[in-house]
Amino acid sequence: MFIGTHIVGVDAKGRASVPAPFRALLPGAKDEAGEKARVYVWPSYRGPWLEAGDAALLARYQTALSARGEFDDLRDDFDYAIFGEARALDLDETGRASLPEDLRAHAQLNGKAAFVGLSDRFEIWSPPLLDARVAEARARAAEKRGQLARAAAEAGK
Repeated sequence: MFIGTHIVGVDAKGRASVPAPFRALLPGAKDEAGEKARVYVWPSYRGPWLEAGDAALLARYQTALSARGEFDDLRDDFDYAIFGEARALDLDETGRASLPEDLRAHAQLNGKAAFVGLSDRFEIWSPPLLDARVAEARARAAEKRGQLARAAAEAGK
């Protein structure tokens, strides 16, 4: 599970070290056959950050979207927004991924990147923008904390 927030440097070539706890969860990370770990990254359609995960995450998205039918407009929109913009990034031997310029620009990454674990996926943020997002999320979570308690109770039945 991807958890925690990790601030890393982004060098002039756009290379950023994927945090070790995240790398350990990516297929290929422990492969003695020499297969490189790979992460899939795309610009969020919800705001100025990047969304990321492994191939299994994209497979779940694809399965959910395929269930909508071949000619569904919503499916088309998500196909463009996710699959049409996703990049498969191989990690080098030190765990770095090279983030293309357009992705860095979308997320406003300037020398630092915050990798935020969100269970089965993670996001990559500019640290100052993340601070505002976390404050908003905490405020909304506090307002809706009863909903989580009810969902947990239902799941335990």
